[in-house]
Amino acid sequence: MKVTIEIDATPQEMRTMMGLPNIEPMQQEIIEKIREKTLASIDANDPTQLMKFFIPTSEQFKSVESLQASFWEAMAKSMGFTAGSKDSK
Repeated sequence: MKVTIEIDATPQEMRTMMGLPNIEPMQQEIIEKIREKTLASIDANDPTQLMKFFIPTSEQFKSVESLQASFWEAMAKSMGFTAGSKDSK
């Protein structure tokens, strides 16, 4: 047996029906802040400030590298490799 249910509702109506919180005001506030900062960077004619939103800084690269190193270390340990040795146990 196959049953098909079609519900004609907007996304907001579905969120309300399912009891999900309304986060639209928070989303609008975040979008407005991003818009303000982007426009301020454009008005200042400072492309480096504008690109900070899209390109990670050196500190962020360092944290990504350390995260990647911990993943590799965990993977090596799970495979039986030890630091400094190329042989498996």
